[in-house]
Amino acid sequence: MKRTLTLTLVFAACTLHAQERYLDEIFENVTVTEDVEYAVNISVIPALQGLPPMAMPQLMDVYQPEGDEETARPLILVFHTGNFLPQYANSSALGTRKDSAVVELCERFARMGYVTASVDYRLGWNPLAGTQEERTFQLINAAYRGVQDARTAVRYFRMNAAEMDNTFGIDPEKVAMFGDGTGGYITLASAAIAGWNDIILDNEGNPIEVFWYDPGDGSSIPMVIESFNGDPEAKNDGFTPDSVQLCIGHYPEYSSEFNFQMNMGGALGSDKWLDAGDPAMVSFHCPHDPFAPYATGVLVVPTTQEPVIEVTGAYGVHTLINSFDAPNNNDVFQSLNLADDVSLAANEINEGMDGLYPVLNSYVDGAPTEPFDSSPWQWWDVAMTQMVDTANGSNIAATQLSLNPTMGPEEALPWLDIIQAYTAPRMAAALGLTEVENVSETNASKASFTIFPNPTSGLTTFDLKSPAIQASMYSLDGRLVRQWPLVGIQGQFSVELGDLPGGTYIVQIDGESQRISVTR
Repeated sequence: MKRTLTLTLVFAACTLHAQERYLDEIFENVTVTEDVEYAVNISVIPALQGLPPMAMPQLMDVYQPEGDEETARPLILVFHTGNFLPQYANSSALGTRKDSAVVELCERFARMGYVTASVDYRLGWNPLAGTQEERTFQLINAAYRGVQDARTAVRYFRMNAAEMDNTFGIDPEKVAMFGDGTGGYITLASAAIAGWNDIILDNEGNPIEVFWYDPGDGSSIPMVIESFNGDPEAKNDGFTPDSVQLCIGHYPEYSSEFNFQMNMGGALGSDKWLDAGDPAMVSFHCPHDPFAPYATGVLVVPTTQEPVIEVTGAYGVHTLINSFDAPNNNDVFQSLNLADDVSLAANEINEGMDGLYPVLNSYVDGAPTEPFDSSPWQWWDVAMTQMVDTANGSNIAATQLSLNPTMGPEEALPWLDIIQAYTAPRMAAALGLTEVENVSETNASKASFTIFPNPTSGLTTFDLKSPAIQASMYSLDGRLVRQWPLVGIQGQFSVELGDLPGGTYIVQIDGESQRISVTR
């Protein structure tokens, strides 16, 4: 039977709840300083074109809250995806510091009072190498350079704060890293690798087999050699035996340490890198990701579909964190007693591992309807990519859309809302910025809308305390199930929800979310 949606409006005056820095967006606008050079280092991209490796500038864009009077603000470094290959050469429309999701995250967290930086890192490897050992060797070296660059960027800001009058107004003791896709691999490794031996030896001092290779004479050689490649922080130069420079050291007197790591769809190169006492971590990962395993498995490169190396995804990482003796790396989250809607939704599906958010995107009856859409927070400019395809004779846009037909801001932004809401209180606690206790209780009186009755079996009323633009309802796996334009409505409106399957849903109105239970 077709049901008719009825809106009942009762206007009432009220005000928005008071907002708190680092938990809410308290600034209207951000300023962006583009093309900031944080270092110069050796790129192998020219080598892929038959040229020797050469020094190239490393750039980033820095976002700051406009009109902010604070001069010692926490810093977030954000790293994009791209499989360590240039945009489009990686068979994707993504892969730069201008990626839509990266820019959106930088702007959102800058409006919350952070300084954020979208950071480029060195690219280059050959995914078409003939054997898995060759592909592994090249990818490990690419990831090693990415870790070096991430840590160099941290030290640049500390150097800038100490020697250049703190151009960006950061607090050098409060630093976080975010990573999307490949950037997640970089940030996880940057958080976990303590030194060069940590890469090639396990905790008992035995070689980690996957990081060694046979040069052809029956011996074993590490795939990364510190004197050749530079140390994992890129504080020191690295040269091959024939004097080809592979690393330029920077800012050796400063620390590369940081306090918090968040990754979206990344994985850890080896679970043996992770130790108790590493930075607190938050992870968003699709269990059905066909390329990066959710637990532990072999990484498949999207460019070629070829297997490369065994890695540990978010589920495996957080399982290991929770196996450490208390206090473990993420105990700071558990002590918060967070009971906000997004946390409660995560807790229903993360097996009690606070910090892990399984991204169940477009699931029906326990299976994904779009099995290749493992990063629903990403989107890109279709028209621009089609222009590139026309110019290059490629088919990137059509291929990507066939794998992810719902790609776009309409799908991505609600997921970024969840990522922001889940990450913000945990990062604030890990950085020592604010005390967050039981968000559901502290914010109950501040909520900008209420829902009643809740639970409901039919007619349901939303009471808006300020004018709103749009209301949306999502299932816990992220599917949009209802949407209502509000066009400035303030007060009460009623909707019929009795035709929905019983269960728990998330109602979002202009960026604020609450849970509702529908009974049958």
